[in-house]
Amino acid sequence: MIDTLLAGLIHGNAYALIAVGITLIFGVTNVINFAHGAVFAFGSIFAWWLIAELGLSLWTTIVVVVGVSGLLGFVVNVVAVRPLSRGPAVAALLATVAAGMIIENLVQMIFGPETRPFPQVLPTNNWQIGGVRFGTSDLVMFAITIVVMAGLAGFLKYGRYGLAIRATAQDPDAALQMGIPVPRVQNLAFIIASGLGGLAGIFVGLYNSNISPTSGTIAGMSGFVAATIGGLGSIPGAVLGGFVLGIIEAVGIYQFGDGYRDLITFGVLIAVLVLRPGGLLAKAPSISSEPLTGTFLGSGRQIRVQWWQAAAGFAVVGIGVPLVSGSYGLVVGTQIIAYAIIAVSMTLVAGSAGQLTIGQAGPIAIGAYTSAILTISYDWPFLAAVAAAALTAAIVSSVLAAPVWRLNGHYVAIATLGIGVVTVAIIRNWESVTRGSYGLFGIPAPRIFGYEFSTAADLFRLDLVFLALTVLVVAAIQRSHLGTVLRSVGSDEVAARSSGVRVRDYKALAFAISAIFSGIGGALLGHQYSYIDPTVFNLGLSLLVVTIIVLGGTGSPYGAILGSVVLIGVPELFRLAPEVRILLYGVILLLIIRFRPQGIWTRRDRVSAAV
Repeated sequence: MIDTLLAGLIHGNAYALIAVGITLIFGVTNVINFAHGAVFAFGSIFAWWLIAELGLSLWTTIVVVVGVSGLLGFVVNVVAVRPLSRGPAVAALLATVAAGMIIENLVQMIFGPETRPFPQVLPTNNWQIGGVRFGTSDLVMFAITIVVMAGLAGFLKYGRYGLAIRATAQDPDAALQMGIPVPRVQNLAFIIASGLGGLAGIFVGLYNSNISPTSGTIAGMSGFVAATIGGLGSIPGAVLGGFVLGIIEAVGIYQFGDGYRDLITFGVLIAVLVLRPGGLLAKAPSISSEPLTGTFLGSGRQIRVQWWQAAAGFAVVGIGVPLVSGSYGLVVGTQIIAYAIIAVSMTLVAGSAGQLTIGQAGPIAIGAYTSAILTISYDWPFLAAVAAAALTAAIVSSVLAAPVWRLNGHYVAIATLGIGVVTVAIIRNWESVTRGSYGLFGIPAPRIFGYEFSTAADLFRLDLVFLALTVLVVAAIQRSHLGTVLRSVGSDEVAARSSGVRVRDYKALAFAISAIFSGIGGALLGHQYSYIDPTVFNLGLSLLVVTIIVLGGTGSPYGAILGSVVLIGVPELFRLAPEVRILLYGVILLLIIRFRPQGIWTRRDRVSAAV
């Protein structure tokens, strides 16, 4: 057990470095930097290249990696965060998501996507105390962490710019009025934080003996969880949260196995958010407005579509596309429709209710697995299985998210992210029902009233009918009294609450309705693929849905369809490789947020505050 605790401390050491960077940036910008994990992965790969390919020493490598990683963080701030400083916080958050996609995929294109061994520049197993073995590398990592943390604490307490960082974190506007160069301070915070992220990448490479350019998402999310556990904005809390998370993970994996890592990590996150929203060493923020609510549509109004125009459009697509497209084009078209169904329903949450959620992979996975299991194991009819998938996705997601609506600010989006990951982790580990990582094979083609939809054209038309029904229902809700109430919540939550609107209940209702259609979309994807496994329903899937609705316009069902066509159809039709496709997603998302934050399917009424 002692060796388990030691492993937890070592992993916690890396988590603490990442968490300090995340919380430092959050403190001075009020933005959660989702690109931080990509900087971590860059640091580990760059260190490997410097040592293995150029033959530099470990100490020279540390200096170079910290410096270059800091420069990369500076670029992220200048390109993605600073231009959106006067816009809603959700805009800058999504811009860091886009920056992370771009960095991670550029690293893969430059250095290659494969996992590789990290050079053993220090002994890893040359010491023993009792029955516990450890290495010089572990001692060096702890020593460097102690020195770095002590130096950072001294800098923040006594240094001129350290004091400026603390003042900016307390009140940026007041700091600016007192003559503090806030933009320069924010640049410095990104440089320091990203340098620490690159250093953590070296440490993880030393400990694990191998590195991968795709490891940034996992490490970044773990560091983010650690920062949240400790308290976003609290540097001592980030350090404490890193070590707490490292130890809990190590003990949990020792008891249950590595397959439960996500369940443990994000289960702890949700528990801390519900029981102590501010984290262990910080108070829950008292805010009058939600930084991650409010839509991008304040700068524009939707392009109106009459019912007959929509009906004609669906008819033309249903008749014309199968006539002019080959089998591959129809397969791509069916995927576009499934994602459009999910995105259209999300407009009720992100657009009308104004609440960003980042865990839609959860209800999508529930829908896919429910329909697949019912049709494979119990011979349920297709329509009954899809209805059960929709109902199950709504009920399970609503139950898991019930405590979330007590939270405020960033914490709602963070919690929904955790719920999505926990949902997929439960599916992965419920092997007796879901077959775990092996997935489900042989999902039958849809059959309705004896007719089997086995051809690509049949599936395309069937899914198009589901999309038309989804648009009809969502549009009807938006025009109804319920839609008016949801828009009041999204436009001004404080005013809505003052008028007697039960804001939390209406957000939960919008989330449940969205989960219904996400479950339907997941079921349709499962029957199209005929095989599903947990890797399909990852964080990237949730972020893709968010990207789709931002691209089209968060409040517009037809914009969501357009966004799905652009982000799913264009890369597929050009047969782009996966890394190029994700790189394209990142570039498009960054450009849209920067230059057209209201989305494509809107008319600009006035200049956006985010530009």
